Amino acid sequence: MKIDLHSHTTFSDGQLSPAELIQRAHTMQVDVLAITDHDTTAGLPEAHEAQRQHSRPLLIVDGVEISTAWHNFDIHIVGLQVDTQHPALTTFLSAQAERREERAHRIADKLEKCGFDGVYEKAKANAGKGQITRAHFARVLVSDYGVSSMDAVFKKYLGKGKRAAVKAQWPEIAEAVDIIHQAGGQAVLAHPAHYDMTAKWLRRLVDEFSQADGDAIECASVAVGKQKQMLIDELAVSNDLKVSTGSDFHFPSRWTELGRSAKPSTSLTRIWDSWDLSAS
Repeated sequence: MKIDLHSHTTFSDGQLSPAELIQRAHTMQVDVLAITDHDTTAGLPEAHEAQRQHSRPLLIVDGVEISTAWHNFDIHIVGLQVDTQHPALTTFLSAQAERREERAHRIADKLEKCGFDGVYEKAKANAGKGQITRAHFARVLVSDYGVSSMDAVFKKYLGKGKRAAVKAQWPEIAEAVDIIHQAGGQAVLAHPAHYDMTAKWLRRLVDEFSQADGDAIECASVAVGKQKQMLIDELAVSNDLKVSTGSDFHFPSRWTELGRSAKPSTSLTRIWDSWDLSAS
């Protein structure tokens, strides 16, 4: 069974619509797919409707990826099997959307001073029905303003400490975990191998996530070395956390693909072990 519990659509910074993501999941023979857009669940109804048009079974797990702040790091907490209509979650995500919109205007103001006139309107159009993110600004700077690549945009303008960087006022990890639990979901520390921190800080992060009653930690991705994978496995065990797995899919490429993620060690408890995985 192929399980992918971390993916994105055009409702955040992914490049496939929910319907296209569902089609991709079938093409890649994914059996269980969590859609975890950044700070929104708005794409899930379209995804469920798209699946109803397919005869091949696919279990869609309702999810969300919540942005939080921790010691000057942006840390992402994935919520799985959430009740998307729960009042606590909808209120929380509305506040997150306001934070994102405020940040987008501040980023646009800084980019205007860098000579990119009219960038907010173009980034907003690029976002379409989804929330505007840094990725939308980056795509527009490449497509409309001649910056050489997305990587170049972040290295010169949008990355931490760069000319148009804006620190978002995200909530704390414990608040995100609590909201996910109130909505009946399970909280997962997303892509721990990808944060730019030392092993000492990563240990501290996982410990604090566990103390906040977090449920699981994502395995290292297929692109992460064996030593980092072993460290994450060790942290899962020492903090009594389950493990999750996901591609963090945004678009098809040589490096990322739906359903392509690390397989958890058989010695670890998987977050889906207690789920009913029969697709409707």
